Amino acid sequence: MGQYYNPTSLNNLENLYSHSYGNGLKLMEHSWIGNNFVGAVETLLAAGGRWYKHEIVWAGDYEPDEVDAGANLFILGTKLEEHVRSSDFRFVVNHTAKRFVDKYRSIKLSSEWRIHPLPLLTCEGNGGGGGDFRGDDPRGLIGSWARHSISVADVAPEGFQEIIFDLTE
Repeated sequence: MGQYYNPTSLNNLENLYSHSYGNGLKLMEHSWIGNNFVGAVETLLAAGGRWYKHEIVWAGDYEPDEVDAGANLFILGTKLEEHVRSSDFRFVVNHTAKRFVDKYRSIKLSSEWRIHPLPLLTCEGNGGGGGDFRGDDPRGLIGSWARHSISVADVAPEGFQEIIFDLTE
């Protein structure tokens, strides 16, 4: 069976629902650059956005329950009902680890299709169900930014280390 995902802000336990944007719930059904659902999350993570620098998890529904919560993050988050417009920022920034990714340096998988690093870097539960990322991850990037303070920007942050996101399926 397939695992479903909701991007979730830990700061206010809000999440977005991919079906509201005409996208599938499985991780690799929506994890590509130019996707309107991931673009809506980018809008929330931009300076002045509702989730700017929030701790983010792309929460899988197969994940264990949160300690003392009786449910996992996929269930706990409250769905943000307002429709968020889609944006496109070049850099995904991890303020906790002082790192960033230039998403346009990711590898093209076909004519223009590229994996968007944000969902894969912040996911919890990958590998637990169909539709998850199945490629090699020798540097342990998948999920390594989950629960970190994240934003997006058009300018690379000074003093942060660039991480090359070069994963393919």
